[in-house]
Amino acid sequence: MAGQTTIEQLPTTFEEFNEKRKKSFMKVKDYREQGGHIVGFLCSYTPLEFIDAAGVAAVGLCGMSDETIPAAETVLPSNLCPLIKSTYGFALTEKCPFTYFSELIVGETTCDGKKKMYELLADKKPVYVLQLPQGQGRAWASDAWYEEMLLFKKKLEETFGHTITDDDLRQAAINRNALRRALTDLYEVQASMPPALHGVELMSTLLSGTFSFDIKAFTQQINDRVQSCRRELEKGTNAVDPSAKRILLTGCPSGGLIKKVGETIARNGGVIVCLDDCTGERTNRMLVDPEADDIVREIGDRYLRINCSVMTPNDGRIEHTREMVKKYHVDGVIDTVLTACHTFNVESARMSAAMERDNTPYMKLETDYSQGDSAQIDTRIAAFIETIS
Repeated sequence: MAGQTTIEQLPTTFEEFNEKRKKSFMKVKDYREQGGHIVGFLCSYTPLEFIDAAGVAAVGLCGMSDETIPAAETVLPSNLCPLIKSTYGFALTEKCPFTYFSELIVGETTCDGKKKMYELLADKKPVYVLQLPQGQGRAWASDAWYEEMLLFKKKLEETFGHTITDDDLRQAAINRNALRRALTDLYEVQASMPPALHGVELMSTLLSGTFSFDIKAFTQQINDRVQSCRRELEKGTNAVDPSAKRILLTGCPSGGLIKKVGETIARNGGVIVCLDDCTGERTNRMLVDPEADDIVREIGDRYLRINCSVMTPNDGRIEHTREMVKKYHVDGVIDTVLTACHTFNVESARMSAAMERDNTPYMKLETDYSQGDSAQIDTRIAAFIETIS
């Protein structure tokens, strides 16, 4: 059986985040050689409790840089989402140990680009694709997703030779709930005036959990950091400038934009106080009742409630962002859209209108993982923050 992951210091800067990720790369081979099993995933709709209950580590795949995009574009069209191209490129070049050592990669039918990329990825790695309903309002959506949960459970049992019991799922739900509560607590220290964390530290800390092999160890890390934040706030020793403009970052997953957007906001006098994307505050508030009569359906329903622009309609996202603007005393909203992500790009019109109704400064930022538009991004963010000064 694989050894337990030791508790390490959480990253506070982008450089520390990269170093922690590299250390995880080095550990993954040892983890597999010691008998550990790994499932790779991309999306927040992936029901992690089932993977946990199978005795397997769930890790987020590499797909957050432009390093392998040229290789991916030898197969994929260039006018495709950078997250999709990057993920496929890392698999194609075998540069991501998480992808390389994953015994199964779990995909999902969110956007069309991902769906078709998974077909190509399946030529290189075992891939299982969850068939996600395209809306949450129909009565049959929950039933359809429930059937997907049963099929996914069966696939994991067949792949790893472990019968997943209801008790396994209930314990997995308890562990995941503990992590979600810890992450929610971490978000909430950002509601203080000034916030407890620099935005890059918040982004890096949250993303580092996607490549942790030990849920309990990572949960303890988060709880420890929350306690230290609260002590710093009580003493008034936290390092965030009280005059920094409070920014809510919403839109596409921002993991690949920590340096390009996160650091740029900080450099220009802003601080990210809330990440309101599909893995952010609103998603971590959604818990699983481990005592539910049908734990499989309970887990499935929890994930189906996640707000994402692939769902139609997606009113919950808009309303929650409005709530977060108030809760976190937000001065301005930046809506990040990855190039060719059509669903978030179109939905930005609704987000813009909602922010205008609430008199909240808003900016849509369409970008990718390259550095070609970095100067333009810097100029635009600087101008935006200046307008709300």
